Parts: sequence; structure tokens; C-alpha cells
Amino acid sequence: MHTVVERELELKLVLSPERSIPVPARLTYRTDDPYAVHITFHVGSETPVHWTFARELLVEGVFRPCGHGDVRVWPTKMEGRNVVLMALTSPDGDALLEAPSAQVSAWLERTLRAVPPGSETERLGIDDALAELLAPATGCGVDELWLRDPWPSDESRPEDGA
Repeated sequence: MHTVVERELELKLVLSPERSIPVPARLTYRTDDPYAVHITFHVGSETPVHWTFARELLVEGVFRPCGHGDVRVWPTKMEGRNVVLMALTSPDGDALLEAPSAQVSAWLERTLRAVPPGSETERLGIDDALAELLAPATGCGVDELWLRDPWPSDESRPEDGA
């Protein structure tokens, strides 16, 4: 069974140091995708904008600047409030979003309780899948199939009329 941890909140799209506009957003974390966080922005269009990036990046970004390239996250104060800034870059443009630190931190704590750091791999079931893949198969002629050369060379083919 998989768990989903969600949080609706209002971010601010920073247009300039003096101007920002509210952007409704949803933070989503799914235990079946334990390394990722998903953010959906409702920016006034019919189609919401979705971003996915590492949960670890957001966890670290609440405390100190981190990330490079498409996603950068860092804490700061804006008008006396603790906020987390997220700089997002895509071929369609750049965005600087401001999120309330307390709300993001509370949501992250819920995700960390759902899947503690370091236990993400267990949720993916990679060990079980590998064990199944590498388990010896049972049945008639399996060893023969396993040991047969899948690409026989010309020398190993029987000659016609021999």
C-alpha cells in the first residue's frame, strides 16, 4: 500500500523585489516514488504546471542554499517572514517562487515520517525485483536453455549432409 502526503498552499511568484503575485500550489509526495517531491502550480491556465525534483533537495534547501541547474532552493527572510525560495528554470522560462518555511517544513516532516531518509530504496522494491530476476528458474529443460549459446558461431552449426 502506498501513501500520498499532500499540502495545498499559496506560493508567491516573485516578479521583482517589489512585486509578486499569489500562485495556488499543491505539494505531493508519494511513497511509491520515495526520492521525489512533486509541485503543481495553478497559474491561471487550463493546464497546471508540474515540477518534480529530489526530496533531499527541498529538505536541504529549507536550511541552506542548494541545487544547481534547473532547480535551486534556499532559505531567506522576506518582510520579516522565514521563507524558502525556489528558482526553477526550463526551456519555457524561469520562475522564482516564495514559499512559507513553516508550511513547507511541516509538510516535509510528514514525508520524512512516511519514508525516513535512507529507507527510500526499500520502498522501491529493488531488492525483491532483483532476487526474483536472479532466482533460478524451475521447469523442464531450463538448464539446457540457460547454458545454450544464444548466438552460435558458424563453427558450432552442424554441416548439411554430414
